[in-house]
Amino acid sequence: MIQELEDVILECDLPKHGLRRGDIGTVVLIHRGGEGYEVEFTTLDGETVAVVTLLAAQVRPAHKREIAHARELAGSAS
Repeated sequence: MIQELEDVILECDLPKHGLRRGDIGTVVLIHRGGEGYEVEFTTLDGETVAVVTLLAAQVRPAHKREIAHARELAGSAS
């Protein structure tokens, strides 16, 4: 089971929040024994992009041998 403060991988796009499938977030709260999660998504420098309530099917734990990938947020200036 996914635990609080564990990194998770988003399994679907959330365009309203500027998030894409594969983005990495941190679980900040577990709902109803793991039926859902409050997940915080941040930039690499620590700025919060979104805190979203998600169903268990919308996230998964990170697996060994996966590699992180960086992307620029839509609408952000360099």
